[in-house]
Amino acid sequence: MNEDPTQAVADTPRPARKRISLPDPEAAAAARPGWKTIVGAYVSLTKPRIVELLLITTIPAMLVAARMEFDALPSLTAVLATLIGGALAAGSANAINCYIDRDIDQLMARTSRRPLAKHQIEPRNALVFGLVIGAVAVLGMGLLVNWLAALLTFGAIVYYDVVYTIWLKRTTPYNTVWGGACGAAPVLIGWAAVTGHMSWMAWILFAVVFLWQPPHFYVLAMKFKDDYAAAGIPMLPVVAPAKRVAVESVVYGWAMLAVSLIAVPLGATWLYGTVAIVAGGMFVWECHKLLTRVNRGEDPKPMRLFHWSTSYLTLLFLALAVDSFLM
Repeated sequence: MNEDPTQAVADTPRPARKRISLPDPEAAAAARPGWKTIVGAYVSLTKPRIVELLLITTIPAMLVAARMEFDALPSLTAVLATLIGGALAAGSANAINCYIDRDIDQLMARTSRRPLAKHQIEPRNALVFGLVIGAVAVLGMGLLVNWLAALLTFGAIVYYDVVYTIWLKRTTPYNTVWGGACGAAPVLIGWAAVTGHMSWMAWILFAVVFLWQPPHFYVLAMKFKDDYAAAGIPMLPVVAPAKRVAVESVVYGWAMLAVSLIAVPLGATWLYGTVAIVAGGMFVWECHKLLTRVNRGEDPKPMRLFHWSTSYLTLLFLALAVDSFLM
């Protein structure tokens, strides 16, 4: 007896349909970062704490420049335009730096929480953000202050992101030394914003910050040596013995102290000179203590020098600002 094919098909049990679960709109919305998180991520790209430290050197340089050149205070417009422009320029350089370093930031515990390392912002958006605020900074400095200040601002951004971040940082243990030029640039920018030219005092203050930076960053690199090694960054503490790092810190510390005192015969008063000797002497003392601990095979405690170096720079330029009213 022949079976009816249609009946056989009808009697065959059908497989259960696969249920397709649609995403819960409320859960999807909750997973997206809110506008506060996004704004915070963009602010974080600019590295506000570094921007704050850079601006500490700008205002005193402007005050001294105005007193020495014109025996007056700088105009409020020039000060505000320079501070805002300087903050935007530093934020631009830092944001572009985060874009360039996004590959190594993910490998380092110290930088793994940065927005691009955490994928909070698209890399392209971070780059555009950095370029836009940099352009605003340079054009604003040129139009509201003067074009020498704008040129120096542009040069500082390019030097930091191209010369330091792309080239020096990844190729030489002396990246910290030569990269210090952009960190000391705010002094020159502030001076140029007031006078429209450079002077010996401007270059001396620039040299102080330039010589201050190697010990400041050497000890930070000592603290996070394993991070830099994992990322393949040849910081001096990664490729050289701790004793060499400490010795170089001592040398740069003494050079910084000596150069800072040159400002006195150039016009700074006793107040600045006193702070330069006392605070600078303590800075050098901390450098020697670092070397002593290394020689004894003890914990070098590098962050002691790091924190004091920040205090030193703040005290020195605060004294310079007050000193400008005594000239």
